[in-house]
Amino acid sequence: MGIAFDYAPERPEHIDVILNGLDRYNPETTTVFQDYVTQQCEDRTYDCYANLALLKLYQFNPHLLRDEPVTNILTKSLIVFPSPDFSLCLHLLPSYILSPPSSSSNNPSSNPTPGDAPLSEAVQKLTILNNLLSGAKYREFWQTLDKDDLYADLIADVGGFEELMRVRIAVTVGQSCREVERGVLEGWLGLSGPTFEHFVSEVCGWGVDDTRGVKGMVVIPINKENEAKGTVVKEEVKFDQFARVIRRAYEQPA
Repeated sequence: MGIAFDYAPERPEHIDVILNGLDRYNPETTTVFQDYVTQQCEDRTYDCYANLALLKLYQFNPHLLRDEPVTNILTKSLIVFPSPDFSLCLHLLPSYILSPPSSSSNNPSSNPTPGDAPLSEAVQKLTILNNLLSGAKYREFWQTLDKDDLYADLIADVGGFEELMRVRIAVTVGQSCREVERGVLEGWLGLSGPTFEHFVSEVCGWGVDDTRGVKGMVVIPINKENEAKGTVVKEEVKFDQFARVIRRAYEQPA
């Protein structure tokens, strides 16, 4: 039996009470959920169900919306890819926030549009990261993250973001590969040298075989996800079923 969508082992009791009662729709609980988002960022915990509840309150009460909790929620949801949490959060945001920044900034005389807001730009940036992760473009993910100072600001409040992202990427790689070229995996993890070797051996428990190839290969132990298994399809068709087919072939049309 799978884990329930609304399950979060680290969820405080007072948050659980709100989520299971009518107060989850009470605008006065907005500040409580906002503080809980800050706590998740500091404690490296994650509660998608509570975060969605806060975004739903913002949807019903647009005047209460705050940029920082929104960007923190979206950034936290990146850490659990390939789960659809980022898309779930994104679809609760107002349409004007989802609009790409307009080109009106090039015309000083034009009026600003909702798409020019800082929050809109931040959401667009985070969406780019989500698309790269969804496409397994991990090397491009790290390159994009490092080339723009805005990304540094967005992930600053989320404790251990880069470390947690590397662990998540490693989990995904471990589910699909048995061995990977060292140079390729270095790009996927955004690490190199002794730091890469420490992460691979100590955190992931993988081995590095430097005797194979120019840079060597990283060997991933067999697990239930990456083990190659043959699939045997067995169908049972009884003779009576064939008999009915043959009989109908000789039946005279009415």
